[in-house]
Amino acid sequence: MTETIHTSPLPDVELPTVPLTEYVLRLADVVPDRVALMDGPTGRTMTYAELDDQVHRFAGGLAARGFGPGKVVGLMAPNMPEYAVVFHGAAVAGATVTTINPAYTAEEVQFQLRDAGATLLITIADFAATAAEAIEGTDVTELAVIGDLAAGTTPTAITPFRELFGDRIEQVPIDPATHVVVLPYSSGTTGLPKGVMLTHANLTANLAQCQAMLPYDDGEVALAVLPFFHIYGMQVLMNGLLCEGCTVITMPRFDLVQALELIQTHHVSQFYAVPPIVLALAKHPIIDQYDLSSLRRIFSGAAPLGAELADEASARIGCVVSQGYGMTEMSPVSHATPPGGSRSGTIGVVAPNTECRVVDAETGQDVAKGSPGELWVRGPQVMLGYLNNDAATAATIDVDGWLHTGDIAELDLDGHYRIVDRLKELIKVKAFQVAPAELEALIVTHPAVADVAVIGRPDVESGEVPIAFVVLKDGNDADDSTETSIKEFLAGHVATYKQLAEVRFTDAIPKSASGKILRRLLRDEIS
Repeated sequence: MTETIHTSPLPDVELPTVPLTEYVLRLADVVPDRVALMDGPTGRTMTYAELDDQVHRFAGGLAARGFGPGKVVGLMAPNMPEYAVVFHGAAVAGATVTTINPAYTAEEVQFQLRDAGATLLITIADFAATAAEAIEGTDVTELAVIGDLAAGTTPTAITPFRELFGDRIEQVPIDPATHVVVLPYSSGTTGLPKGVMLTHANLTANLAQCQAMLPYDDGEVALAVLPFFHIYGMQVLMNGLLCEGCTVITMPRFDLVQALELIQTHHVSQFYAVPPIVLALAKHPIIDQYDLSSLRRIFSGAAPLGAELADEASARIGCVVSQGYGMTEMSPVSHATPPGGSRSGTIGVVAPNTECRVVDAETGQDVAKGSPGELWVRGPQVMLGYLNNDAATAATIDVDGWLHTGDIAELDLDGHYRIVDRLKELIKVKAFQVAPAELEALIVTHPAVADVAVIGRPDVESGEVPIAFVVLKDGNDADDSTETSIKEFLAGHVATYKQLAEVRFTDAIPKSASGKILRRLLRDEIS
């Protein structure tokens, strides 16, 4: 079989060989007094010199507690300056961080802590009760909290965050090529959430690749509304912006009015978004009340952005609206739109040092330009694999190193890619991953449910929302009260964005001879 391998129109970049934090904070001595991080709601700031100092003192504190290579720290917090301190302090100490969605229920947090093997969990006061419940039955022996707990609310023995600091240390020796620095969780193309093993080299490579596609002027200001626990926020915003000496304004949660005020007040020039935010920028009447003239680029990722919506937002705001593509398993960026190359509706071009194929999912043959096929990617940003899951790794990365994305793409004659469909089961709700298998495993335990299949239904605001096709056990009524009961049952186990928008009752779930749910047939019913 002849392979048709596509490469980047951009020249290859030199890949860093140093540990992640050394690369991310490479400008700390150059611009020590520049604000590195600002907490948007309070205006509290941390300069590059202060960030560097806190990172290395936090690393010293962890090392004094025995945290180093082989140890995993759980981090469950919203965007805030301390997030970078914990993340990079653990990296300097040689430990691994697993980043946890703070919207998770205790049950979801507990699953990730157990699977990752975390022994320390760091959170904020607002999530202390959930964290305390979640660590029960895990290997976590210490719970640390950023901020002060309200009087009388201490759920268990808690270590104040400030007590974790110690004497400054430098980077603990590690091999950047093999040492796992972070374990974010992803459903990949199918199944339950899995720990994605990303090395120092994976992350630094992707930072270098992104610099060729997403350049910054000196001293730019960027708004970080996308969560740092998610690979997009972690790499493109937190690490990518700090690496370039930008000032990063953090928001703990997205609030449109607050975001607009911060852009106007602090002359934000870079705004990284997801399609629901771009929709608000294009449509919401309040936009006209703010001066957004400082913006020079709005970049959308994590889910496909339609050409018409991108053009509408661009015309209204008066700046370029472009998009890129990636996966947690690719650290995350494999495609982006470089300056001057914006083409609405496309994810841009292949990143430097990266190869792509577009392959017919049925025949395994590479397709011609302009024809749809599954996007395969190979490059230094591709993960080591899934934690303790060789089968899932082998199903995602083949023996030749090609990562099978599960997304259907088309490559145009000018080297720009467009995502046109999805092979994988994953549902994207406001750019957050929802694994159908996770919801199905819970719903089927409802006493009225005999069988279930979950798919995503297109939604203007959220991109998609989960809906469940349910087969009831004999003696149960397919009525509103049963639907409500199923929805409420699931809601007690999962984060808000994973909750069902609809339950549809059916006589049978369509399945293949091997028992695999034929989701395509269910999607046809709602199209």
